[in-house]
Amino acid sequence: MNTAVVEKKPRLTTSAMIASIASEGQRVVAAPFGKALVELAANRPEIVGLTADLGKYTDMHLFAQAYPERFFQMGMAEQLLMAAAGGMAKEGLMPFATTYAVFGTRRAYDFIHQVIAEENLNVKMCCALPGLTTGYGPSHQATEDIAMMRGIPGLTIVDPCDALDIEQAVPQIAAHKGPVYMRLLRGSVPLVLDEIEGYKFELGKAKMLREGADVLVISSGILTMRALEVAADLAKDNVGVAVLHCPTIKPLDEASIIAAVRKPHRLVVVAENHSVIGGLGEAVSSALLRNRVQPAAFELAGLPDQYLDAGALPTLHDRYGISREVLGQRVLKWLG
Repeated sequence: MNTAVVEKKPRLTTSAMIASIASEGQRVVAAPFGKALVELAANRPEIVGLTADLGKYTDMHLFAQAYPERFFQMGMAEQLLMAAAGGMAKEGLMPFATTYAVFGTRRAYDFIHQVIAEENLNVKMCCALPGLTTGYGPSHQATEDIAMMRGIPGLTIVDPCDALDIEQAVPQIAAHKGPVYMRLLRGSVPLVLDEIEGYKFELGKAKMLREGADVLVISSGILTMRALEVAADLAKDNVGVAVLHCPTIKPLDEASIIAAVRKPHRLVVVAENHSVIGGLGEAVSSALLRNRVQPAAFELAGLPDQYLDAGALPTLHDRYGISREVLGQRVLKWLG
């Protein structure tokens, strides 16, 4: 895995839809999804790639360059993208379909529901710009995609944290029989989980990344990266923060979550790059209620139930409480 380091940026800008979420000085990997898919497809001739005019912006361009005869440019037509992927899957192919998460879910929902999921077809939908990873405002911020997709029976949902998660998730979602929706981090993707001894992505499994006696953060996606940063910061003040990473949102690893929450006297915080409505936080709280498990205290650190502003990502992450600094302040406030 080739890594690089993010250089210092001279000023904050709204940037473009493909803005990097990496912090200054953070290690990154270029296009981990595209590279992993190219490698996997070398020995899997049934794998085909499709995109809705966004090959460069979902890293699918690498697959197109490597296997031009297996790549299909569907144009700006997400309903056609998903319908065609379903048809290819019925013929024995394994389509990896990419677009932006807002378009793949909002525009093509009925096609995913009826064409792909109802027949349990082997389509892998990998959709970029999840949650608040773009400064372009509500038209491009997929803050409710998990809520929408969780309602589809039999659909597996993956929310990877970093480049390592993505690299290891690609072959596992291919090995899984049935439809998968993966929130895609593209371009220069941070690399953090390689520092966790023994960490490996396992589809359907949550992983305890560090222990702590005062707070348990249950997180997914880029908020796991933020949770690890907050844990390191608060450790300097003798506040112990445990981090349980849940890269698979559905099916949720309820057993691991319940076991972690049952440790007494810990504040439980669910942190996610998604609306507080219908995402990981509500999935976790439902699991705890159904299993009659009551934490000492419970808080949601997700995006608010509103249309978010456009602007520079660092500013927006501060504004909506998911930056390293503000998330740390929120946890300390909840601790009292």
